[in-house]
Amino acid sequence: MDSSSPPPTIFVVHPREKRRKCTLEPLRGKPGFVFWTFPSVGREPLDGYVRLGLDGPLLGPADAAAGLLLLDGTWRLAARMEPQFTSLPTRSLPVWQTAYPRVSKMFDDPGAGLATIEALFVACHVMGRDTTGLLDGYLWKDEFLRRNAEVIASRSDVR
Repeated sequence: MDSSSPPPTIFVVHPREKRRKCTLEPLRGKPGFVFWTFPSVGREPLDGYVRLGLDGPLLGPADAAAGLLLLDGTWRLAARMEPQFTSLPTRSLPVWQTAYPRVSKMFDDPGAGLATIEALFVACHVMGRDTTGLLDGYLWKDEFLRRNAEVIASRSDVR
């Protein structure tokens, strides 16, 4: 990583998250992405990182150099992981439309909730980072891009 590259994006994956349904699986092994399995933490220091969540100020260009930490699991599982990362500043995302089909009959997802891969895409878009290839393995890529075409049009490198 050169000095102008942001720190790697860290995904903290709950062990009960089903890998076959995980939207992040296509990013495993790619440079710039690190996967931790909750509750374990990796060797990467979290100095200069922000955690994406629903209860913080909006992520913005001022956060462009920050590392990103995303919690990956159902909304209930992610809520159980949050206490371990309260030392990180939380940033929320502007409202985008998810394309991920929700099927829970027991719990309501937050109205502004996105699939983890969608949240990563939005964060990179907001931070001015290259989004090329992020959604390549995402089954609902085309629908997500269609639903958010107007906001995506504000940047030309989005693919």
